[in-house]
Amino acid sequence: MKDTARSTEHPDHPRTRDILDEIEDEVAHELEEDRPPPGGPLYQIVSAAAGIVIGVAGAVFSHAYGLGSLREPGPGMWPFIVSVVIGTMSAVLLVVGRGLHDSEAFTRSSVLPVIGLATFIGFAVMLPLTGFEIPALLLSVIWLRYLGGETWRSTAVISIVTVAAFYFLFLYGLRIPLPHLISL
Repeated sequence: MKDTARSTEHPDHPRTRDILDEIEDEVAHELEEDRPPPGGPLYQIVSAAAGIVIGVAGAVFSHAYGLGSLREPGPGMWPFIVSVVIGTMSAVLLVVGRGLHDSEAFTRSSVLPVIGLATFIGFAVMLPLTGFEIPALLLSVIWLRYLGGETWRSTAVISIVTVAAFYFLFLYGLRIPLPHLISL
C-alpha cells in the first residue's frame, strides 16, 4: 500500500501532472487579467524616446558634478556611466523595438516612474546644497513607502541601512568626494 501512496505523490504521476497543469493555467489566467492593456509600436517609440531623454539629461547633469578619471573617479562618474547605458539601450530599443508588439499601454501606474524620476532630480538638486545624507534618506523613504508601498517599519530600517551603506561605500570604499554633513 505504501508504494501506491508514493506513486500518486510523484511529480511524474498523471494525476499530479493534471493538478500542476491546472495550477499553471490558473496562475497564467490571473496574471493575464492583471496585465495592463496592450500598447502598440507607438508606445515602444515613446518609451524609447523617453529613455533617450533620461539618459542624455542624466549624462549632462552628472558631467557637471565632475567625472574625474578612472583611477580617481569623481562624483559624476558612475551616474554618467549609467546614463550612457540607459541612453544607448533606449536608442537600440528605438531602432529594434518598433516591430515588437509586447508593449503595454500607459495607465495610472505609468506615472510612478515619472514621480521616481522627479524625486531623483530633486535628489540631484539638493545634493550640493544639503549634502548626501538628507536627500538620500528622503529619496529612499519616498521610493520605498509611497512608490513601493512598503510599511513604515521596513521603510525606516531599509532607508537608514541603505543610506549608511552608500555613505561608507562612496566616501570611504570608493573615495568619491560627495558633499556630506557627517564626517566619520
